[in-house]
Amino acid sequence: MSGGEDIQAVAFGLDQEVFAVPVTLVREILDYKEPFHVPNGPDYFLGLTDVRGQGVPTVDFRQRLGMPRAEPTLATRILILDVPLADRVLTLGVVIDRVLSVSSYEATRIEAAPDIGVRWRSDYITGVVRQEDGFVVIVDIARIFTSEDVGLLSSPTAKVA
Repeated sequence: MSGGEDIQAVAFGLDQEVFAVPVTLVREILDYKEPFHVPNGPDYFLGLTDVRGQGVPTVDFRQRLGMPRAEPTLATRILILDVPLADRVLTLGVVIDRVLSVSSYEATRIEAAPDIGVRWRSDYITGVVRQEDGFVVIVDIARIFTSEDVGLLSSPTAKVA
């Protein structure tokens, strides 16, 4: 992946794993508050979070990545992201275990997703940064959600009273 631009990103933890999203996508970081439940959504869809009167679809990022659900703690946060899609920008709340830092990653340190010899869902990985104590996986949020997911999550935004 070398030769690209440096990336400034918000690093966050899910269990023992470290992920990051470009800071340009992060509108704000909220303390966790139970989302308003909306029935019949996918398992990872938690409901709507009130962001200054706007109902923002909120997902459990752990579940979306195939990890087990975890009970919220004092460190649990909701990242409010503006995800660019082909025809619009989707505002999405993403529940994470904890925010770790805002960091700058040099383009020369960003490696491609590893080839493990079998097919696996690596298309949502923008790159991997090797750290002293492990790796940071930089995710492409728009690719994590399939077009079917986007249809479910992007119905007209509800107003929260």
